[in-house]
Amino acid sequence: MMNCFFRSLLAAAMAATFALPAFAQAPIVIMFSHVVATDTPKGHAAEFFKKKAEELTHGRVKVEVYANSTLYKDKEETEALQLGAVQMLAPSLAKFGPMGVREFEVFDLPYLFDNYDDLHKVTQGPIGRMLLDKLDAKGVKGLAYWDNGFKSFSANTPLKTPADFKGLKMRIQSSRVLESQMRSLGSVPQVLAFSKVYQALQTGVVDGTENPISNFYTQNMHEVQKYLTLTEHGYLGYAVIANKKFWDGLPTDIRRQLDEALQQTTEFANQIAKMENDKALENVRKSGKTQIYTPTAAERLAFKKVMIKTHADMESRIGKDLIQSIYKETGFDPGKL
Repeated sequence: MMNCFFRSLLAAAMAATFALPAFAQAPIVIMFSHVVATDTPKGHAAEFFKKKAEELTHGRVKVEVYANSTLYKDKEETEALQLGAVQMLAPSLAKFGPMGVREFEVFDLPYLFDNYDDLHKVTQGPIGRMLLDKLDAKGVKGLAYWDNGFKSFSANTPLKTPADFKGLKMRIQSSRVLESQMRSLGSVPQVLAFSKVYQALQTGVVDGTENPISNFYTQNMHEVQKYLTLTEHGYLGYAVIANKKFWDGLPTDIRRQLDEALQQTTEFANQIAKMENDKALENVRKSGKTQIYTPTAAERLAFKKVMIKTHADMESRIGKDLIQSIYKETGFDPGKL
């Protein structure tokens, strides 16, 4: 009987010994950096992903979110990811052109998508997946697309017609497509990091910019911009990306759980994007600091006719076949304008 007791005790001790590494093992840390405020669609989505990732992995993963450029700024973050200094980002799609994957600049084309339904046919379909897979060669794993919203123009002078843009210095992200877009309006494009835009607007280094309304409001641009025109001319979205070596090296079960967390987060992010932009627009309106103008159908068409030439100008850079495949997917026909 004593032998039986000692055998049971020994078995329990051995089981405890083998279990120790599992209990002692530190969680996998994912540093998730982004450049916008916490109370934006991307900010909310990053926090939602943190919650879901830690929940679905039962604490085996810890996500540290660094918002508002506190860890890396616009121009630094993708290089930091490639070097493995940070594990996940959700940069705007315009960032991938400078990285050498020019096809992503298709999302910068003005008036390519008229609504979210058309957009999601691309971002949630085979074209979107094909583009994400192109990042593999850069040491980057493309995981998902998150909406932010459609961009509108702001300045310290009214912007009701394309002629109103002539000579204005307009801030853009680093993108040849956005340069072409601004030049089509007769304005002078100025590339600036997002974190520097408020000061540049305040001091007159630039005259205006383009943003989804949530970014415009949360960065307090309504304090330094007198006019906002709801052109909704271009899409601003994000690609959730990871360092490929890190992501591929994760245990299979954890990667599967993180994929599920990302799927749930993407649904949340896309739902909240429109809500946040609508709320931000109302807050701008209530502030009384910025006059908001909604173009008539004729005025919107005038903007579209002028800016659509950017599509043809960028065919050799982005790829004519890619642009045409999106036209086919969404039913857009520029020849009918």
